[in-house]
This record gives sequence, structure tokens and C-alpha cells, in this order.
Amino acid sequence: MAEYVVRASHGKATSLSLSSKKLKEVPQCVLSLTNLSVLLLNNNRITALPSQLTSLLHLAELNLGNNALKEIPAVLRHLESLKKLYLFSNQITAVSPEVMAALRNLVVLNLNHNQIQRLPPEMKSLRKLRHLSVLDNNLEEVPAELGHLTKLSEMNLTSNKLSRLPEQLYQCRELTKLHVARNQLTSLPEGIVALEKLQVLDVAGNKLSMFPVEFHLLPLKELHFEGNRFVHCEPVPSVQDAEVLALKELVARFVLWENRNRFSLIHRRLPNYPLLTALLANGSCCAVCLRPFLTTWLECVHFVSLRKDMKMRSSLTIPVRALLCSYKCFNTEGHSYYGVAIR
Repeated sequence: MAEYVVRASHGKATSLSLSSKKLKEVPQCVLSLTNLSVLLLNNNRITALPSQLTSLLHLAELNLGNNALKEIPAVLRHLESLKKLYLFSNQITAVSPEVMAALRNLVVLNLNHNQIQRLPPEMKSLRKLRHLSVLDNNLEEVPAELGHLTKLSEMNLTSNKLSRLPEQLYQCRELTKLHVARNQLTSLPEGIVALEKLQVLDVAGNKLSMFPVEFHLLPLKELHFEGNRFVHCEPVPSVQDAEVLALKELVARFVLWENRNRFSLIHRRLPNYPLLTALLANGSCCAVCLRPFLTTWLECVHFVSLRKDMKMRSSLTIPVRALLCSYKCFNTEGHSYYGVAIR
């Protein structure tokens, strides 16, 4: 092993591989190679990193995969030049907020095959991150702050314990691949339709009953959705109660409609009432009459052909959520929306 380091030292190498050398610690002689930009220490038995690792100021790629680390070493927060960090197949249970807050130049972060239960809000500091992979961990939730990662291109959260994804995910407009298979998701964020570059989505093996509103408008090339609990088109009796809208709902619908007219007094004055604006931001649009409403009156579903409507190769159909503002719209002829029965 020493000969690798000597050779690298004499040649002023910028890359050093000590993979699969049965190392239990980082050799001291490595710390003198201050020109290193790539250091591969994967497939060893390393349990900790020396504090002197800070001497590698130019280190841009560090591979510590398949070792025996039980935590993300604190010393990593001083390696501000790091762009690629691989920590897969260790025994890590927690992600250090301090380290995440410091690695602002990180482009690739691989935490696959660990025992991580949560990601800290400090993940928002990774503004340059493009690839995030936390495959096969114990994640029960991901923070809303992931929405700050606006350059994220690929995210893999497969094989965790997630029951939901944050609504803020729609802010990651550069996402092209999203893998969330084998979790416990019962729904996807409604704002996912804003991911206009999304090409690959894997939601197989979850508990989804339908896809969100306007899901079929996404430019997907691959969709994996087997092993969910999707609704089926089965006729059942329908009981329709009389429609009695609360005063709050009536006013909200009027304000939402008037706000569409940029010349109206309401549209001009609404920014002066931030609490009201925030409340109305949760409004929806009727799939039939296209008029706005605040509270969901009737949840429906329509069945979308992947081949015809989404230009994909599959001949399958998927259920996509739709919202209607009233039974009047629901009973209008000429639409293909079905009410969702609650049993």
C-alpha cells in the first residue's frame, strides 16, 4: 500500500485509489498529498477519519463507500471543495446538520444502504446539488427544505418508509428523474405537475390510489407504478346531498374569480392582505366549468391512456385525480370524470 502513496507523492498525483486494501484507518502518509482532488477509500474497514484530513484542501471527490462508519465524520465540514461524496453501505444512522451546512459545493451525495431515519433542514445549503441518493435507508420523512435544491436533477429515495413527500418538491424544477419506489406513499404532491423536465418517475410498490391533478401533462418518458392500490372503474350507487355552501366558501369563490381579472379592484387590493392571499392560494379549479373554488367539493378521477394522452409506449391507463366544484358540474353531460366512492 505504501508504494501507491510514494508513487503518488513523487508524481504529484491529483488522484489516489486505496480501494479494497483492508484498511481500518486512513494512512498518515496520505495526508501529506495536498494536491489530491480525488481520494478513493471504498471497500475497506474504516471506522473514523483523522482530523488532519483538513490538509487536503483541494479534495473534490471522496469515496468512503462500503466501510464501517457509524456517523458522517465531522471533519468533512472543513472540506469545502468537495463536489462528490460517497458514503454508501456504511452504518450511518444520522446525517450531520453541521456537515450538510458546510458542503456548499457538493454536486453528488450518495448515502445509499445505511440506517438513516431523517435528513436535516440544513440540506437546503446544498444549493449546487444535482444528484441525491438515499436508497435503502429508514427515512420516515424528508424535510420541506429540499425545495431549496433548485439544481437537483436526480433524486433516489427508493426503499424507505416515507408516507408523504413535501409539497415544496415542485420548486425543484430541474428534476429529470425521481425514484420513490417501495415506500408507503398514499399520494403525490399536487404541485408535481410543475416539474416540467421530469422524464422518469418510479412510484412502484407504494399505496397510491390515484395520481395528482393534471399529472398527465408531465413530459414523462418512463413511468413505473406497479404494486399500488389504484382505484378501479366499478359502478356503485351514488347519493347526492343538497349543495349548501358556507358563506366563507361563497365569498372565497367570488374573490378567486374576481382575482383573475387584473383590472378588478379585488385583484389590485388583494396583495395588501397577505393572510387572505395565503388562504386563497390553497384554492383549486373545477375540471368541468373551470371556475375557482376554495374547499374541495367533489373528488373525482379520470382514466388517462399512457399511449394516447402521455405519448408513452405503454398501452395501460392510469387514474388521475380531478376536482369538481359542485354536483351540478358532476351531472353535466360530455365529461369523463367519475366520482370516487368511499367505502
